Formats: sequence, C-alpha cells, structure tokens
Amino acid sequence: MDIRTVGIVGAGQMGNGIAHVFALAGFEVLLNDISQEALDKAIALIDKNLERQVSRSKIPADEKAAAMARIKITTNLPDLGASDLIIEAATERETIKQAIFEDLQPHLTPHTILTSNTSSISITRLASRTDRPEKFMGFHFMNPVPVMQLVELIRGIATDAETYKTLLAVVEKLGKTAASAEDFPAFIVNRILMPMINEAVYTLYEGVGNVRSIDESLKLGANHPMGPLELADFIGLDTCLAIMNVLHDGLADTKYRPCPLLTKYVEAGWLGRKTQRGFYDYRGEVPVPTR
Repeated sequence: MDIRTVGIVGAGQMGNGIAHVFALAGFEVLLNDISQEALDKAIALIDKNLERQVSRSKIPADEKAAAMARIKITTNLPDLGASDLIIEAATERETIKQAIFEDLQPHLTPHTILTSNTSSISITRLASRTDRPEKFMGFHFMNPVPVMQLVELIRGIATDAETYKTLLAVVEKLGKTAASAEDFPAFIVNRILMPMINEAVYTLYEGVGNVRSIDESLKLGANHPMGPLELADFIGLDTCLAIMNVLHDGLADTKYRPCPLLTKYVEAGWLGRKTQRGFYDYRGEVPVPTR
C-alpha cells in the first residue's frame, strides 16, 4: 500500500517531532490535539527546528517551506479518519489510547492503518479494541524524533505481513532505521533502558552517589552522552514510572520494581524538564541537582 496522508494524534513532544519528519519526507500531515494552544506551539516549534536545520545547511530553505505547507492542524479528531496512516502519540495511558481509537473508528476508511507510538503498552491489546487488528502496529519513535535514527516496529499477534511491509517502507522513506520487536512489555529499547534509569534512581535513593556523581560516572565511565538521571528528566519522570509499572506488571519480576524515590518525585509533580524540576532544577540559568 502507498502511504501519502498521515494523521497524528497528539501535538506534544513526540507528536510534533513525528509531524516534522513526515512532512520533510514528503507526506501530507494532519496534526490533531484537543488543545488549540498545543497545536499552535507545535507548529511554532516545528518551524523553529526546521529553521535550525536550514541554518546548519542540512536542508535548503525551499524544503523547509514545502514541509511547513504540508502540515495542517485540527482539534477535531474525526478529521483524521480519511488518512492512509494514523499515528497515535498521546499520553502513555492505555485508557486514553483506547478511547482515541474508539472515537476514530466510525470515521476510518477501510484501508487506513492504525499505529501507536506507545513506548511500552501491549500492541495486541490495543489492536483488539479496534475493528482492524490486522492493520494495527506499534510505531515507536525515539525522542527527539528529528535527530534519533531508530524506529521500533512492533507487530501484534494479528498484524498481517502487508501492514508490516508497508510501515517498513515508510520508515525507509523517512530516512530512518527500523528495528523489529516482539510484542512484550516495553519492547527492546525501554526494556533495557528503563531498568538502567531505575537502578540509577535506586543508587541515588540508597545514598551510593548523588545526582551529579551518578551522571558523571555514566558519562565519563561508560561514554554515555547523557547521565541516566539527566536522561530521565529529559524523557519525563512520569513516563519512566509508567514504563517501569508496565514492566513490573507485565513480567511479574521484582527486578522491575519502580524505585520509591522515582514514585515520590512523580507524586510531587517534579517530572523533569517539562515541569522545570526533576532530578535537576531547571529554573535558573544552569541546571542544579535537587539531591
């Protein structure tokens, strides 16, 4: 199947990045959010990020203009129904994702492929709540989407071969690399990454090191570009906790138990960069460790 039009649900951190790369690759994009303010911010951010690519000579100015012209916005979810491909990039909560697919269902064309950008939730379970489980897949982009090369493709138990091949071709057209993952909790990247972040929080919780020493140890001792606590703040501590809970519930292994300190930060509303406080305080000129 030839994908030409793409509907994206959610104009947040992931949704606007996905819209950016699809528009730049020549797809017609319809970006949806319940908030007009979120859509306006997303368009401004996409414009800013594309302009950065122009200034660094990564793309010519006319490509930026063409990409921006391919992006339309709407607060009306049913408008996405006519798209060849729909990518749900809403909050990492299963009930919200299910509600979105249920609301979309009456408006879909027979050929529309449904996907979720979920980082951990069962694709088989999400697909089972739709009228087309054979045309449903996990389509997991990494953050920040315009920079990161990997896309995880996750087949549910009912996903057919044609849907998989179609999305594989889409990833290639985006200029990214696909990694195929089986439908188990957190797939590949987060199955490995989140327990490392959780262990870093335990290391902080138990007083083995402070925020700065833990992050410096992994940056200089393991050659990681960001320390695990800095990375957790970038991802969002609520997202990290949600994924750890999916791993813990889905695999029933105590090694995936979320650190109580991670839970405490989320309860405090200290979710990282997006709330200006997490393992670092971002309210000043330079981030300051909170422990």
